[in-house]
Amino acid sequence: MLMAFYHPKPSCKFHVLLVPKKAVASLKEFDSSDSAFLTDLYSTAQSLVDEFHLSAYRLIVNGGEYQDFPQLHFHLVSDSYK
Repeated sequence: MLMAFYHPKPSCKFHVLLVPKKAVASLKEFDSSDSAFLTDLYSTAQSLVDEFHLSAYRLIVNGGEYQDFPQLHFHLVSDSYK
């Protein structure tokens, strides 16, 4: 359902992209009834926060002109990563 990988051009000490495996252009086009994906997204983000001991973090989604790539993706970022 989901891929997670380090951002190729990180903007924070810890910067991971979380991307659905199915093609979805943006959050606006996401099927909000897809609870399996949402469960996987939050479970994966929680696991990464625990695994990397992130004491402060943000889960970000961009849209419209703020979205650089036409595929729904989320950024898990932190500067508390050592």
